[in-house]
Amino acid sequence: MDTQKIKAAADLLLAARNRKITLARLPDECIPADAEEAYAVQDLVSQALGPVGGWKVGAKAPGAQPSCAPMPAQFVFAAPYHFFDLLTAGSRGIEVEIALRMKHDLPPRSRPYTQEEVVAAVATVHPAIELVSSRYTDYPARDPLAGLADALSNCAFIYGPGRSDLGQIDQSIQHAELYFNGLEVARTVGGNPVVDIWPLAVWLANHVGARCGGLKAGQFITTGSCTGLLFAEKGSSVNALLENIGKVDISFAQE
Repeated sequence: MDTQKIKAAADLLLAARNRKITLARLPDECIPADAEEAYAVQDLVSQALGPVGGWKVGAKAPGAQPSCAPMPAQFVFAAPYHFFDLLTAGSRGIEVEIALRMKHDLPPRSRPYTQEEVVAAVATVHPAIELVSSRYTDYPARDPLAGLADALSNCAFIYGPGRSDLGQIDQSIQHAELYFNGLEVARTVGGNPVVDIWPLAVWLANHVGARCGGLKAGQFITTGSCTGLLFAEKGSSVNALLENIGKVDISFAQE
């Protein structure tokens, strides 16, 4: 890996997060050569932002290669939550998601974790909203590896009350609704493209175990959008409902 390039990319992304610079895109000389370099950029940025409150994970289709990114604990909030500040200079992308919260650690080990072990390590399932906002003003990123380096555009994570009966989770029939200012903007059944979220959680447990110390008790896993990506305006109220799981309410300041 090119450690100088990785540090340069991480420094730019941190400066954009802190609004010290406006970053249209990563310069060509800073774009990761492969996923390993992109994850290394993530790691440096994450270390600078403090403890990890959870992980986002997703894939484009069942069996497709997943990708993931850390969610800083300082940007994990319980619903209802009002955003006085967007945290980045970008847009207000909204994704309604099923999230899992860890009951105990899954530390690094020599053999892979099985689905049964990962399910047993999860305490609760939650309705959640991921707030999506890239550090790049040229969004979406032209290069997927640049997007991966930018934590897959994670900005914040907001979760509702959880429940412990995990056996009833079936993404293939999961009903989801999303409202902006009281108006319905999305209504889906089985909207997550992976259909079954548990293989994603298993992949994440093994990926994070091999790369950065494993999943920790209390961390969240958010598993991809059930409603696609929609954008809210300033001053909006946002209400999400996952049937039989719960609801999440957030709002944004006018300025």
